[in-house]
Amino acid sequence: MYNNYKCYPILYYDNPPVYNPYGYTCPYWAYMSDYCSAHWENFIPLRDYGPEPLVVNIEKATLRNNTFRTALWTGNHLQLTLMSINVGDDIGLEMHPDLDQFIGIEQGQGLVMMGDNKRNLCFQRKVYENYVIIIPAGKWHNVINIGCVPLKLYSIYAPPEHPHGTVHKTKEDAPKHYDY
Repeated sequence: MYNNYKCYPILYYDNPPVYNPYGYTCPYWAYMSDYCSAHWENFIPLRDYGPEPLVVNIEKATLRNNTFRTALWTGNHLQLTLMSINVGDDIGLEMHPDLDQFIGIEQGQGLVMMGDNKRNLCFQRKVYENYVIIIPAGKWHNVINIGCVPLKLYSIYAPPEHPHGTVHKTKEDAPKHYDY
């Protein structure tokens, strides 16, 4: 059976339930939901959508990103950025005195280093795809790509760290870190 359904932007649909009260799955809406999300994710531009609501497949968005840093969503209290770290490169040693950070790895291998001062990064762990890193405020940290493919990750800052719409195509485009 062939379906010629077209995917329209989400605003044209209400949010229909996939499971109905009679206890069975509605194949039409299940199909449309899968088709539309797969179709839509291939064309969503990687730009800052904040502070508007956003639903995105974070794995696909992260893997599509080829910039050092792109802000995908910036709100008043939270920010989501996508990063691609080249082989042998790193994020850069930094410390955020007033914000916590969450990093999710989607591709590659990295070495995470953290410590109470920049000369003593005694916490070191290897990270891989599907690992997360949680960095408390005030911890010095760095993530180094130790693999043979770009390290693709997303980072959540609370509160936001970078201005709305930030895009750093390369590490050299990013502002230098403060020496606390």
